[in-house]
Amino acid sequence: MTVKTLKDLLDEGVAGRSVLVRSDLNVPLDGDTITDPGRILASAPTISTLAEAGAKVIVMAHLGRPKGTPDPALSLAPVAAKLGEVLGRNVQLAGDVVGQDALARAEGLTDGDVLLLENIRFDPRETSKDDAERLALAKALVELTDMGGAFVSDGFGVVHRKQASVYDVATLLPHYAGTLVAAEVEVLQKLTTDEERPYAVVLGGSKVSDKLAVIEALADKADTLVIGGGMYYTFLAAQGVSVGNSLCEESMIDTCKELLERYADVIHIPQDVVIADSFSADAEARTVSVLEIPDGWMGLDIGPQSVERFAAILSNSRTVFWNGPMGVFEFPKFSAGTKGVAEAIVEATGKGAFSVVGGGDSAAAVRLLGLPEDGFSHISTGGGASLEYLEGKTLPGLEVLDGA
Repeated sequence: MTVKTLKDLLDEGVAGRSVLVRSDLNVPLDGDTITDPGRILASAPTISTLAEAGAKVIVMAHLGRPKGTPDPALSLAPVAAKLGEVLGRNVQLAGDVVGQDALARAEGLTDGDVLLLENIRFDPRETSKDDAERLALAKALVELTDMGGAFVSDGFGVVHRKQASVYDVATLLPHYAGTLVAAEVEVLQKLTTDEERPYAVVLGGSKVSDKLAVIEALADKADTLVIGGGMYYTFLAAQGVSVGNSLCEESMIDTCKELLERYADVIHIPQDVVIADSFSADAEARTVSVLEIPDGWMGLDIGPQSVERFAAILSNSRTVFWNGPMGVFEFPKFSAGTKGVAEAIVEATGKGAFSVVGGGDSAAAVRLLGLPEDGFSHISTGGGASLEYLEGKTLPGLEVLDGA
């Protein structure tokens, strides 16, 4: 790919120019409280660099899935406040996406100002499957800029989406990859073309169907594929073992059986699990062999023997990609598996391994469980985008930047 970067834009000069930036500020909220500001922190460097260089920065971002209509619960107001705090400068929030308030605020920007448009998904054209509708919104966004406008794509978490603020705007303005997007692509290339061996992949999460394509893509590349999380129980069921009330995708059992047979020397699965009598933080918990899950109980974490075995596998790895928790880490009783495997990855990193954490849940686990963020080589901001890249899919938001 031949992609112009933020450095190229800065070399051209941005002082006094309007720059549209697509960021990924889709952070988890508890009411108006941001529970994990990771994506805001990751997005700040590009915005700050542009503002410091004298650009009039107009940021586009989404929050949640408002289904194309304004929803006060999904306003970017808390995000604007936190972003301003991180940047150390005022961040205006437009009252709409491309309406009168957005236009008036954009026209009033001076060099170094930052304007955050309201949730881009409040406009149904953002996610429309109709090319003309998306292009109409993109043109309205471009109208917020001056004659020397530019577009910087810095929301890696959305580059797998063909959406107006991700794809169509780039067809209308000179376009560049922001610091975050450029770094993510460099990291993922290391996982697909330049990986050092042994190469270990750790996959968790709830559904096999969500991870099937990446399992198939990486099982052929990796030396080891460790599987945990809720999706593990479908693999267990594929071996004819009772999984009680554990999460299980009946329609994927035959597929899991085939994967276990085809990649018997690559796939590693837990041998013991932590089970619960209900899905709650204060449920009764027991550690049992995977062959001993009673009826009415459910597996919510991998057990200590499995953690020990996986840690031994990871200790010799030179490249590690981790996507998805090993259990319900939000409940302290069922967080030890995720923490133990993460600590093993940190240890491997300390011995020189290149480690990548991919996916919002995994990144949240790192922070919630008190693990050092600098203990990993890279923490990705784009779970779905990372997986699709590793699957070998074309990502529209990257493709449109090619040949800038």
